[in-house]
Amino acid sequence: MRSARPRQAGVRKPGAARRFLEAAPTAREGAARAAYTAPLLRAPVSTFLQQLEVSAPLFVLILAGYLLAASGRWPKSVSDALAKFVFAVAIPALLFRLMSDLSRLPPVDSRLLIAFFGGCLIVFVLGRLLGRWLFGLDGVQQSVFALGGIFANNVLLGVPIARAALGEAAMPSVALVLVFNSLTLWTLVTVSVEWARHGELSVRGFGQTLKNVLTNPVVASVLIGAAFGMTGLSLPMVIDRPLDLLGSSAVPLSLIVLGMGLAEYGVRSGWREATAITAVKLVAQPLVVWGLALALGLPAVETQAVVLLSALAVGVNVYLMAREFDSMQAPVATAMVLSTAASSLTVPLVLALLAR
Repeated sequence: MRSARPRQAGVRKPGAARRFLEAAPTAREGAARAAYTAPLLRAPVSTFLQQLEVSAPLFVLILAGYLLAASGRWPKSVSDALAKFVFAVAIPALLFRLMSDLSRLPPVDSRLLIAFFGGCLIVFVLGRLLGRWLFGLDGVQQSVFALGGIFANNVLLGVPIARAALGEAAMPSVALVLVFNSLTLWTLVTVSVEWARHGELSVRGFGQTLKNVLTNPVVASVLIGAAFGMTGLSLPMVIDRPLDLLGSSAVPLSLIVLGMGLAEYGVRSGWREATAITAVKLVAQPLVVWGLALALGLPAVETQAVVLLSALAVGVNVYLMAREFDSMQAPVATAMVLSTAASSLTVPLVLALLAR
């Protein structure tokens, strides 16, 4: 019987061939593991590059609009007229035509409103606290600062990117958010400002806000289109085709108009506040909305739509509100330009993460 004791020193060690054979399984396992994990490591990068490829042309159009306006050869009256056409004609035509087929569109999970606007409320409170703690802002300044963290360019930027990156299936979800977006967020900041100034809510102010929202061409086109779509009727060709042609111009023109607007507002001062607003808008809000969407168990399409809309750059309406309340105008204008430039990278990243 052979001894189980280990061999004594001086006994010849296994040869190179034997060592190779013993190590081969380990090497093969390592190679297999590397072959398996390599696609997983490459996948996020590949997905990001794909989404960057989809969204890059859109941001190129924004840059084109910016350069056109910055050249000085296009008077402000031209950009104002183009912006009015986009808001009053092109985008309403796109959304009306889309919603006119409501009875044939996939149903939308209305809980997306809880995820989106619940996230807006949480981030708004967070923004007010940050504005107070970091910069010592007063109540009105805190309100405008916080609004910059939740109010995005959902019309000029959201509609084109959602259509290009998520497809037509996501557009009903986008339209549903657009209907309530202005009313909800303008009311929120109005209440916040009025409370900071007077300690009470102005009913007259709320009524005026409601009137402005309901007469907004974008909101009206969604509501009227949805009402028509619920009848189950189809638009006659003589109406449907012109709406299709007008709607097809909405995407490029809205992005050019956005770029022109950024050139008008320019980069001013208040870089510290503007950087903080940008961080809240592009990082905090999409994370909070994403978390709520996951907690609610929203379907993939609704989740992608609300997270994308929450990840967009600071909207022009925030600057209008800053002017209305004569507060934080320079930081907000800077945040608009800064967040739009940064979102050219963060939006593809968000889309890549959503795709996974």
